[in-house]
Amino acid sequence: MKSLIQIFAVLFVLILTQSSCNKDWLKPEPLSFYSPENVYTDKAGLESLVITMRKDLKNECTGTMPNLVMEFAASDLAAPWSQLDFYNLTPNTDQYYRFLAMFTVMYSSIKNTNVLISRVDDVEWASEAEKNAILAEAYWHRSYWYYRLVNSYGDVPFIQEEIQGAKLDFQTHSRWTILEKIQSDVEFAAEWLPVTPKAGGISKGAANHLLTKIYLANMQFDKAIESATKVINGPYSLITQRFGIDAAKGYRNVIWDLHRAKNFSNAQNTESILNAIDRFEAPPAARSAGLYTMRMYNCQWFQPQVLDSQGKPGMVASGPMYDSLGRGNANVRLTGFYQYDIWSYKGDTWRTTPDLRRSDINWVDIHELKYNNPASVDFGKPLKISNLAAQVDTFKHVYAMPHYIMYNPQDDPKAVPMGGNGDWYIFRLADTYLLRAEAYYWKNQLALAADDLNKVRQRAKALPVSASEVTIDFLMNERGRELFAEEPRHSELVRVSYILAKSGIGGYSLTNFSEKNFFFDRVTKYNTTYAKKIQLLGNTANMAPFHVLWPIPSAIITANTQAVINQNVGYDGANKNIAPLTKIE
Repeated sequence: MKSLIQIFAVLFVLILTQSSCNKDWLKPEPLSFYSPENVYTDKAGLESLVITMRKDLKNECTGTMPNLVMEFAASDLAAPWSQLDFYNLTPNTDQYYRFLAMFTVMYSSIKNTNVLISRVDDVEWASEAEKNAILAEAYWHRSYWYYRLVNSYGDVPFIQEEIQGAKLDFQTHSRWTILEKIQSDVEFAAEWLPVTPKAGGISKGAANHLLTKIYLANMQFDKAIESATKVINGPYSLITQRFGIDAAKGYRNVIWDLHRAKNFSNAQNTESILNAIDRFEAPPAARSAGLYTMRMYNCQWFQPQVLDSQGKPGMVASGPMYDSLGRGNANVRLTGFYQYDIWSYKGDTWRTTPDLRRSDINWVDIHELKYNNPASVDFGKPLKISNLAAQVDTFKHVYAMPHYIMYNPQDDPKAVPMGGNGDWYIFRLADTYLLRAEAYYWKNQLALAADDLNKVRQRAKALPVSASEVTIDFLMNERGRELFAEEPRHSELVRVSYILAKSGIGGYSLTNFSEKNFFFDRVTKYNTTYAKKIQLLGNTANMAPFHVLWPIPSAIITANTQAVINQNVGYDGANKNIAPLTKIE
């Protein structure tokens, strides 16, 4: 991993630099035709960049280790079983998970947007509106990535133009300064993006949804309510009736339909605002390795550690259960809080709740797993926890799974069942309601917050919440119930942590953010992995308040020899920090 990070460090400079030397002999002639000066000179060239931006967005949620996996693995709802000790996450190594690599990958995406933004005036457009529409989409994509960066890494360098020469003097900008800039950019995008774009394009609704998140981060709650309301009053509505590929299956329900990958972009899906498009029938270069949901989130139920009553392997990786649950690896190990406790409300438990999001038909619980090894004496019988050799085996080998979210069969019948190609939600209307509910909460308009919460809960047949029950914890719980594996969980927890700190609520403050914050308190309260000090692979589960933010790769910092890129407090190198820039030229 260390060598990989060093490679990324070099790429960080290269991806932000189109050419670093003017000497002709350094330009391989066969490739020179594809230089930016030749490609990005007309509308078609810049539109090709837009396609790349959309592909970058798809990579957020597809493949073997997408960004969303890290977002949930480091949260209140799940743990990263192979990197339980967050002290092993340093500026030089992140072991199996890509906490460091994600930093550079996001800047690569920003580089693409900056090329378009810098060159848009070099192209002859049919009208100002045509130019502004493509510029608006580039602004949207750039702002999306900066929103993710400042809520994962805090203060980072803001780069707003194409870099055409060697540059080793990047400087860190304040998170708040970056938020102010991307707010302005997305306001522009919301004005110029279409209400109904072509397939895969960014809509006015997607702009206002992102703008709502940015307004919340900037603590401009009235504006957040206004932008969310524009989405809610737009051409969207919550799905309340059966639809799509499994609509004829009476034993299923609307929540199941809503989470079928083949239904995400269905014309009947009036809830979808923006999806990542990923189809098996697309050319190989245009599709991902798959969603990998069954691999990343499901338990390792088929491993030999799952013993029968004779102490022999009771499971095998074959048969209908293998096709249905897939080859799970528990990279995102679901917490007991998400599996069970989060569903308790007004006397109901996970067993009795009317909430369709935890209904028996939508989940596969431990008691529903049956030994599938034909050689086992217990073949066909329900799995028994008491047969496991060690209690820790329940941590990654046996736990309850939200089948309605994770199940995505392979289109290729010969493929290992990991979770096949399929579209995925980036934004949908239920999230917009929850964001507006949060904005109302910060303004102490609790009745209105409850109304929005209940719009989402009513669809799921969950019991309504009263105004007096609306707290930030309840809001984050509801986001967990509705948006598991969908929202960038860590980023949203960090965003809320900053709001509480800047407001001085709950004893939090910006001055000691790395020592006391909402993220750490919530994770250690609800994710008992850390309280129980679970041990696996030589790691003992451990986390400190400064792990609220992920480290800036040290190789990136040391390669930047002519200026200072700050390191987050708590990690090696933070003693060299200087005040971040508070103005973007």
